Amino acid sequence: MTYQENCPFCDPLKDKEQTILFENETCYLLQHTKQQDVLEGCAVIVPKEHHADAFELTKQEWNDTYDLLQNAKEYLDKEFSPDGYTLGWNVGEASNQTIFHSHLHVIPRYNDEPLAGKGVRYWLKQPENKREKLKKNNDT
Repeated sequence: MTYQENCPFCDPLKDKEQTILFENETCYLLQHTKQQDVLEGCAVIVPKEHHADAFELTKQEWNDTYDLLQNAKEYLDKEFSPDGYTLGWNVGEASNQTIFHSHLHVIPRYNDEPLAGKGVRYWLKQPENKREKLKKNNDT
């Protein structure tokens, strides 16, 4: 098994604030206490093998991720009753990946949030996020 000593997902029980909600042969569904203040109910699905990003997952890991995603939804619906979900993979520094062990964010969303209705595209589509090269091409 590929393992990195300082990776918080390679040994999830090393962090006392992190809980394994579910696991299967190749993946964990993890929830971290310190992430619950704003993103109530949020969790991540991570492969047990250390992979830098989602493009390195095996077919088995993809299938097991799917299975845990279904478990996550059932659990989160029962425990938190969200109105929707935001799901996402960050790959590379440009996408704000800060832990370089592949992980799928499972974020319950609620109608009473100040940013309800605003998903990933909301931030990406802000005018200040437009690349200079594209601005010049569109101005001509």
